[in-house]
Formats: sequence, structure tokens, C-alpha cells
Amino acid sequence: MHAPDDFTEGAGGKPTRHVLTPSTLNRLVRGLLEDALPLVWIEGELSNVARPASGHLYFTLKDSLAQVRCAMFKTKSMGLRFRPADGAHVLCRARVGLYEPRGEFQLVVEHMEPAGEGALQREFERLKAQLDAEGLFAQERKRPLPRFARRIGVITSATGAAIRDVLSVMSRRWPLVEVEVLPVPVQGREAPPAIVSMLRKASASGRYDVLLLTRGGGSLEDLWAFNDEQVARAVHASAVPVVSAVGHEIDFSISDFVADLRAPTPSAAAELLVPDILALRRHVEQLRQRTVAIHERRLHTRIQRLDHLLARLQAQRPQARLARDRQRLEQLQRRLLACRQAQVTQKTIRLDRMHARLLAQHPRQRVAMLRQRLEQYALQLRHMMQHKLQRERLELQHVARAMHAVSPLATLERGYAILFDEEGKVLRSAQNVAVDTPLRAKLADGDLALRVSKK
Repeated sequence: MHAPDDFTEGAGGKPTRHVLTPSTLNRLVRGLLEDALPLVWIEGELSNVARPASGHLYFTLKDSLAQVRCAMFKTKSMGLRFRPADGAHVLCRARVGLYEPRGEFQLVVEHMEPAGEGALQREFERLKAQLDAEGLFAQERKRPLPRFARRIGVITSATGAAIRDVLSVMSRRWPLVEVEVLPVPVQGREAPPAIVSMLRKASASGRYDVLLLTRGGGSLEDLWAFNDEQVARAVHASAVPVVSAVGHEIDFSISDFVADLRAPTPSAAAELLVPDILALRRHVEQLRQRTVAIHERRLHTRIQRLDHLLARLQAQRPQARLARDRQRLEQLQRRLLACRQAQVTQKTIRLDRMHARLLAQHPRQRVAMLRQRLEQYALQLRHMMQHKLQRERLELQHVARAMHAVSPLATLERGYAILFDEEGKVLRSAQNVAVDTPLRAKLADGDLALRVSKK
């Protein structure tokens, strides 16, 4: 047998009851809610909207079957782009939580927007992606606008501010253009079929060089006619280029992406469609000045060529040819005289050089030169002989000193003597010398006759 869910087995197998406090239970419930539903999108109607001095926003979100309390803190509510009011239909992104002091389930809202605008925005993104995938936005299919359009069809409301801006800009910039207003409703359910019909009629008429599809600014709902799929396909099928200028600069519509050119405002579209007459006048004046300058340069060139031809013609006259030939003859005479003088000078210099060479080869000059050279050779030989004798004398003295250093005579000078026998042989031992044997002793300064008296 099991214990109930609020009991556990205690000591001895007895069940023990767990008791929770309201705060603990609220924390457990809040944790379960936050884990199961961390972030949700919810759509409903506002009621009981209140903004106390704290700046927080409190309201109830309801539908036909239920309601839930909501809180949006000041840091989030300050960024709202609209003023929440009772009865407004909104789309919220919120975290599910529990208000513990009262134990009430509530939503903490992080983002809120009008439900209709959010749905329209999602439909806008869906249709944009679809048409882009089909190639309606491809840049290669965009057609250039005519530079000087003769007739422009403006598809817009006949009473709106957009047509007044367009007509004002076009009449100021290019009064020659013919502008036809093709009136259509630009807001509401009847606007898309009317715009499609007018686009088809204008395209088939062949009257217009370009079409302008435009209207002034407004909310997303106000501009929704230009986000219609049929309107986009009619713009794509137009036989003439279409310019789209819907709303303000920050507004984008499907027709802007499909059109051959998108302008940020109706006035900007008018400036793109027609040229500025003042700028064209300045350009024409610049072209005129360039044309005049080109003609002046050509005229000056032709005048110079005419003068040249006239000079050539005058140069072909007999008097001019005789004068030119006379001048050439004088120049040739001067050149001939100069050549003669140059030749005489050159011959004179060459003759002087040959005379100098001949004098250098004369016998007396050559004998004198050879005698001088012989005297120089003799002097050099004498110096060489003296130098060689001096060098050999020094070498002989050096050898003599070396021989004297090893000569017996040098030994004799130190007090020694050499003994010779009767035969003149040097005595090297006293063993074989008999008594009364005559000997000769050689000293450094002379010889002595000796006789052995005893051994």
C-alpha cells in the first residue's frame, strides 16, 4: 500500500507530510511557467490601460473568451511608437510569469505593436519575397527613362498634394512637357483594381513616353494599395517605363521594387522625369561657346594655310627664283672660299710638321743626339762599375773577416804556436819526436828554430 502524494516514508515506515508556504508554492509555479513558456507572441484587445507615475504600463489583454493581466516596464514602454488605448488591437511579445504578492498569473511584455500593422508588414514581406523570387525585381529588366519625355501620364489622386507637387516641379523645370493626370483612388479597397485598370489603359494607348505612379505619405494601411500583387504585376507588364514615388523617403512599397525607377518623393520623381530648363540653357550656351571656339580655330587654321599657299605661290615667280638662286650662289662662293682657306691652313700645318720631322732626322742632329746618348751611357756605366766595385769590396771584406775568424793565424795571435818537423809537417804528438830533433815553431809575427833537449 502506497502513501498519498503529499506523504513520504519516514522512520519506521511511517508517512511524513510536506507542508508548503504560499510564497514557496508561488516560486515553484513561477519557475514552472517560465521554464515551459519562456517567450510567447500573443494578440488581443487592450483594456484597463493604466500608466502610473512610475512610468510602467499596466493593462489587460483579452479576446472573446479570456483575459490576462499584463505589465510593461518603463524601459520597454518608452520605446513604443504609438499610444496604447482601451479597445486597441495589439500584438505583444511577452514572458509568462506569476505576480507573487497576489498569486496571479500575468505577462511581462517586452514589445508591443498594433496588430493590424504587424499583419500587414508580414504580408508585405511575404509578397516581396514571392515577387523577388519570380524575378519581378531583377535589375536587368529595368528600362531607362527617356531624357526628353514629350508626354507623361501621372496615375494618382486628382485632389491630393502629390499631383500639385508634381505639376509645380514639372512646370518650373520643363514647361514643354505635356502632363496628363490619370485620376484613380489611392486608398481603400477600390484603389488596387482602379490602379490596375488605369495602368493597362495607359500602357495600351501608346500616348505616353513614361508613366508616374505616385501618392503622398501615410501609414502602412494608407499605402497598402501600392503593395497589392495585381498592381505590382500591372506595373511589371506595362509597355512603357514606370516610375514609382509612393509616400515619403523612408516609405517603400512593392510597386517601388517592380517599377523601372523608384523616387523617394513625388517631387523627386518630377525632377527625375524632366530636365532642368535652366541647366539645359547653360549647357546649350556652353555648346554654343564651344562651337564658336571650334569655328574660330578652324578659320584661323585655314587663314594660316592660305597665307602659306600664298607664300609658296610668290616663291614660284621668276624674280623670286632668281633672287633665291643668286643668294644660293653667294652662299656657295663663301663656302668655297672658306674651304680653300681651310685647306691652305691644313697644308701649312702639315708642312710645318714634316719640316720639323726632317730637321729631327738631319745627320748632324742625329750625331749630336747619339753623342749625347753615348755620354749618358758612359756616365751610367761608370756609375755602375763604381757601384759594383764598392759592392764586391764590401763582400770581400766580409769574406776575409769570416776566413780570418776560422784561420790558424788568428789562433797564433792569441799566443799559440805551430810546430813543424824537418820535413815541414805539423807535429800533432810528442811520441815520435827524438831528443835533439830540430823543429820550427811558427808564431804570429815570425818563425823560431828549435831543438828538442829532452822528452
